[in-house]
Amino acid sequence: MNTEELFTYVDHTALQAYTSWEQIEALCREAETYRMASVCIPGCYVKRAHEAFPGLNICTVIGFPLGYSVREAKIAEAKQAAEDGASEIDMVVNLCDVKNREYEKVKNEIAAVKQAAGERVLKVILETCYLEEEEKIALCTAVTEAGADYIKTSTGFGTAGATLKDVRLMKAHIGPGVKIKAAGGIRSKTEMEHYIAEGCSRIGTSSAISMLLPDTSKNIRRTEG
Repeated sequence: MNTEELFTYVDHTALQAYTSWEQIEALCREAETYRMASVCIPGCYVKRAHEAFPGLNICTVIGFPLGYSVREAKIAEAKQAAEDGASEIDMVVNLCDVKNREYEKVKNEIAAVKQAAGERVLKVILETCYLEEEEKIALCTAVTEAGADYIKTSTGFGTAGATLKDVRLMKAHIGPGVKIKAAGGIRSKTEMEHYIAEGCSRIGTSSAISMLLPDTSKNIRRTEG
């Protein structure tokens, strides 16, 4: 797969708490230049970015990065993101509910956020570094039954990020309508290619430029999402 094709899998990401508008502008310009799948940015910038780059696919995060905000808060975030111009939403599951084995509650929350998001793409972040295999499998079922569009490995803020083992597990247990996004710790073109070969439709990374165009200078350090 050539570099141009690899860029089309990238959710170009900047989610640090101190991310400036100048950094967001640069991110958006890069995404436009290299025709990336989307930019993934903090919710506070969605409206401004949509107005400045109306043709760009904008993704934002909700319940991020810990996931334990209440369902109503996540619904409100999703509605606001949609109103501000987001085309895609990445939500973190409530890991407290997961640890309590309240999978029906998790499923209902995902379904409620999907309803609030409407036709917009919903990606559900599991944060796999904190989960047992049994929990991951149960969440694959919950994500599928709730009608989400993607299942996603990680926030990039946890103790570890994506692994090929987790992607293979997801692929084996999600429904046919659910796609996979890998994020967190993907550091090279070769790693990107491996994740795509295993079935990932998106790669969340702040390092796309340095990975795919290593001779291009990069002034902004970002965090995966």
